Amino acid sequence: MQSLIPYIQAVLSVVLVIGILLQRSEAGLGSAFGADTLGNAKYSRRGFEKILFNATIVIAILFVVTSITSIFLRS
Repeated sequence: MQSLIPYIQAVLSVVLVIGILLQRSEAGLGSAFGADTLGNAKYSRRGFEKILFNATIVIAILFVVTSITSIFLRS
């Protein structure tokens, strides 16, 4: 089990990065400089975007759990 954890962490880290990069950015370049093109409308996730958001959270939690597990298995 101890020899599999680095491979699991590598796969989880790649999937986590991909999941984060696929998500829509809330703030565009215009809002970074003060121009708010959408007004003060609240944005809600729907469909695949919501699934991707929740999956990213689960993958991040799994990555943290495997990291903590690897620390305890070393000692």
